[in-house]
Amino acid sequence: MTNDNETKKQPVKQFRIGAISATIWPREHNGIVTYSTTLERSYKDKEGKWQRTSSFELGDLYVVEKLAPQAARFIEDLQFAD
Repeated sequence: MTNDNETKKQPVKQFRIGAISATIWPREHNGIVTYSTTLERSYKDKEGKWQRTSSFELGDLYVVEKLAPQAARFIEDLQFAD
């Protein structure tokens, strides 16, 4: 029997500035590994529980603008490493 935690893919890397994060995930198809990135903002709801969203306000987009190139460079280094 396989544990759910064992079957879930783990991120390769996460970059974070404040409440905004860029998480890099491996994806394998036909033996070829590529990478995708999720951009999320963490916040506390009315009950005080942490939630995540992929919706961003204007101020958040300036942070996304800083995180996206970091994620891109990291993925390029992974894919084009000797």
